[in-house]
Amino acid sequence: MAETMKQTVASILKSIERYNPANLQTLERYVEMQSRENTYDLEANLAVLKLYQFNPEKFNPDITCQILLKALTNFPHTDFTLCKCLLLESVAENETISQIKYLADILEQCDFAQFWNRVHQMPELCNRISSFHDSIRKFVCHVVGITFQTIDKNNLANLLGGIDDVTLKHWVKKYGWRDDGNLIFIANQDENIKTKNITEKIEFDHLAPLMTIL
Repeated sequence: MAETMKQTVASILKSIERYNPANLQTLERYVEMQSRENTYDLEANLAVLKLYQFNPEKFNPDITCQILLKALTNFPHTDFTLCKCLLLESVAENETISQIKYLADILEQCDFAQFWNRVHQMPELCNRISSFHDSIRKFVCHVVGITFQTIDKNNLANLLGGIDDVTLKHWVKKYGWRDDGNLIFIANQDENIKTKNITEKIEFDHLAPLMTIL
């Protein structure tokens, strides 16, 4: 069933049929399938939002919220910005959509404590997206991996959404980090922050035309 749906949607997206509002129900069911099965198709989701632009009377706030939440799970890529740009002004003022936009803002700012606090206040919304929390944790780990050399274990657990010790060990192992008691060793960042001497070599032949002009 899922594979047949993917093939149908792929066929729609390759032709002018992507702008046919008669295909909207098929594309919306595909969005719901992505939410259930933890798959992702940005092109199809953008096509849905574009159809809502052309046919505002067919706008479905629930499907739009699912699309935006799926885009959040693909941070740090710019999918959410692409989706947001296709929202009509009247749609963007929807209360739930505004809440999701706020989630995107604080996630982009890496204010993870505030992000998880807001997510825990809207469990019914976020739990509709399969593996939503773990997808966000992958982004958190990406940020931690390029930012820290060592990090307090409790701090890391909080950044990952207040997870328990067993779950924390899973993420530490997944990213190849090291448990050093109260600290988690992430990586030696010396190579990333070390200053480098840059030597520029300019041949006289390269300057000759310029000197002629002067």
